[in-house]
Parts: sequence; C-alpha cells; structure tokens
Amino acid sequence: MLLSTGELIKGGDSSSVEFKSTLRMNLHTGQEDPKMVLSVLKTLAAFINTDGGTLLIGVANDGTLVGLGPDKFESEDRMSLRLVELIKDRMGTSHMMYIHPRFDDYQGGRVLAVDYLPGRSPIFVKDGNVERFYVRAGPSSQDLSGARMQAYIQERFRS
Repeated sequence: MLLSTGELIKGGDSSSVEFKSTLRMNLHTGQEDPKMVLSVLKTLAAFINTDGGTLLIGVANDGTLVGLGPDKFESEDRMSLRLVELIKDRMGTSHMMYIHPRFDDYQGGRVLAVDYLPGRSPIFVKDGNVERFYVRAGPSSQDLSGARMQAYIQERFRS
C-alpha cells in the first residue's frame, strides 16, 4: 500500500523517501542546472539499486511545499515526459518498469511523487563520459566505485 504524500512528508527524508525542490531548476539562480537533474537521477538509481522508495519533487528538504511552479514546465504532462526522457537518455529504458510517477495535491499545491521498485539488475547513471553507481545509505545516496561497487553488486543482485 502506498502512503499518501502527506504521510511521506511527515516521515521526513529516510532510506526510502527523498525530497527534491525541483527537477531541473536551481532555486538560487532561477536557471536550469544540470546538477539538479543529476541529483534527481542519482536518487532514482540509488532507490532502484537498494530497496526502492519514493522521490517527492516540489518539496524542500525541511518538508515545506515548493510546488511544481519553479520548474517552469508548460504542463504536468510535459514535466512527466521530460523525466522519462532523462531516464531513458541517462539510465536506459530497461529500468523504466521500476519507476511509477504520479502527481499529487499537497497543502494547496502540486507535487510529483515518483515511486521506485527495487531493480533486478544494477543501474548506472551517465554523468558526462562516466557511468556512476549509486545506493541508498540512510537518508542519502552514495556513489560506490571499484571493489566496493563490485562487492555490493555481487551481494545485492545475486540470482
């Protein structure tokens, strides 16, 4: 059973819930920022590589409503399509079945809630010319590489 957006926010950031103010916009500069996009994709990959979870876009780290307005999409459909494009481009299409976006009302505004199921195989995020591997460690996403990544993948995705 899925928890409501309000229940998720009340519980705060955790190993299975993460808040992001925006999908693509830097609130300080008012401009699109690739770092914001990478932050969202990194969280998504970490949830899939670990135990699943929910990402709430339009919610500040302290749980206050930011809403979808700052991202400046023409519609919720355009925002959802952009998220799907980013996932396909930077993570591949094979993991789309684990990602379930939905728009919810919260305190008079709108939030994009993206539910993630745990994956059956490792997922990597393209960051320029590098592919990175992320996992959840408490309320944060961690980049694993080398022997640590290899050991994690062997243990987590054992058939």
